[in-house]
Amino acid sequence: MGQPWAVGTAEASPARLPLVLTALWAAAVGLELAYVLVLGPGPPPLGPLARTLQVALAAFQLLNLLGNVGLFLRSDPSIRGVMLAGRGLGQGWAYCYQCQSQVPPRSGHCSACRICILRRDHHCRLLGRCVGFRNYRPFLCLLLHGAGVLLHASVLLGPALSALLRAHTPLHTAALLLLPWLMLLTGRVSLAQFALAFVTDTCVAGALLCGAGLLFHGMLLLRGQTTWEWARGQHAYDLGPCHNLQAALGPRWVLVWLWPFLASPLPGDGITFQTAADVGLMAS
Repeated sequence: MGQPWAVGTAEASPARLPLVLTALWAAAVGLELAYVLVLGPGPPPLGPLARTLQVALAAFQLLNLLGNVGLFLRSDPSIRGVMLAGRGLGQGWAYCYQCQSQVPPRSGHCSACRICILRRDHHCRLLGRCVGFRNYRPFLCLLLHGAGVLLHASVLLGPALSALLRAHTPLHTAALLLLPWLMLLTGRVSLAQFALAFVTDTCVAGALLCGAGLLFHGMLLLRGQTTWEWARGQHAYDLGPCHNLQAALGPRWVLVWLWPFLASPLPGDGITFQTAADVGLMAS
């Protein structure tokens, strides 16, 4: 039957290519933003107090974004190194032939990570790592602050893009916003104009994508579901909104959204989970 526990000394590392591509895109956004603010039209006109608040907000968003990225990548959500011996007797346990190990309920094997993930939700293509029990909290905070950072960048790039669009016809404007690559290849815009339109487009699209992901996973969070369980209509682990929030975010679930390094230990171990039926039995 193979080994009844997960072994291995090397910690799971995220795929390099998705991280490199995401880092390159983030660098492109940062460089374009710096170019517009320093050499271009500059930031939107604001008073001293508003400017201070804007800088403070940007610093707060960046610290949260980078902090949650670090926590997400450092947290290994897999069964590697987790002692499972003698525990695979309960309902919902299964045997993974790829890992040659018993795996607990809500776990799933990821073909990209090549290992089973505790309370697996899905594989994040942008960061090259699965979202599971140990890194679900920084993933949710990443969606929140990622949407905030991208929306903030879109606002800062807005005046420069608006000045560019006003200088052209409506048809040219629509083509530049929807097909910037085609406009560049046909010589209708300069490289600087293309970069401004492309980066702003991706910032707006990224903010919408992060916002939609946050709404979707917020719904799952309140229902105590993973994406896999939602797709199959399973509600076995729904303990009520308050208990579901504490199970996924820890006792300080209100404050963890504001600072990534706040201590809020998860109540479970990713192996055993309280079910709605258990709560009903205890209540009766």
